[in-house]
Amino acid sequence: MPHTPTRDRIKPVGENTTPLPRPDWIKVRAPSGEAYEWLQDLMRSKELHTVCEEAMCPNLGECWGAGTATFLMLGDVCTRTCGFCDIKRGQPSPIDWMEPERIAQAVKAMDLKHAVITSVNRDDRKDGGAPIFAMVIRRIRELHPGCSIEVLIPDFKGSPEALKIVMNARPEILNHNVETVPRLFKAVQPQDRYEWAAAILSNAKELDPEVLTKSGIMVGLGENIDEVKSVMRDQRSWGVDILTVGQYLQPSKKHLPISRYYTLEEFGELREFGREIGFRWVEIGPLVRSSYHAAEQVLALSIVHRKLYGTS
Repeated sequence: MPHTPTRDRIKPVGENTTPLPRPDWIKVRAPSGEAYEWLQDLMRSKELHTVCEEAMCPNLGECWGAGTATFLMLGDVCTRTCGFCDIKRGQPSPIDWMEPERIAQAVKAMDLKHAVITSVNRDDRKDGGAPIFAMVIRRIRELHPGCSIEVLIPDFKGSPEALKIVMNARPEILNHNVETVPRLFKAVQPQDRYEWAAAILSNAKELDPEVLTKSGIMVGLGENIDEVKSVMRDQRSWGVDILTVGQYLQPSKKHLPISRYYTLEEFGELREFGREIGFRWVEIGPLVRSSYHAAEQVLALSIVHRKLYGTS
């Protein structure tokens, strides 16, 4: 009998389970406005999911108000039990092979210059759902030429075969988040492995040296700043070009507690360190999430002109 999808599966770990007072510098804009409502209607009409909604992103109001969103593919039920994430967990539905078509139509309707696509983990499939990523990349190119594409992929358990399926479709940005430091992997994302993240990000560069690779880290889960810097060094050694670092915010009492809030000075220290060790772009701050300001990153790095139009 299939397991009923649920969000009520995570027991807080750590000594401090009492919510910490939120600092003044963490302020979230409530979703509102005509653009937000239009985008919400568009997603529902095409039966699409967004990670913005499913993961309770704090930037939903800002991004949707500007007409941008991160599409969530392969359903809204994940096969993993990460302690920071609010996406439902359980037995996923069968693959919807028409989903790439509906996403491409939504990208065209939104007239996006840059599309961000992610998915739940699908460990029920040997390929991890990689063919869906390739399909949506190709269909967006057909239906809405000139739009650059960023895919935030699962680790595919480090599978080079699954990664190659995605890379053969040539996304402009290949993104995979490390999320936390190696010491906390087992507590934060028990089904993930640090070496899988390393394999995905380093192999992507080998398969397509022109692709920009991207990765992110959350802080405030019990790591220290030296451990964060160590992960940043690893990411650079894997060839990662774009780094995002943001404060972990507990979605509910059932999720992992916040160990502490980083100060603005500490975020500034990490930002400078990222620049010093050679990242081409660092997006670091309390409310930064993986696709935050993604379109601006593309514009600044001139990906569209260099790869789609052949200009520098």
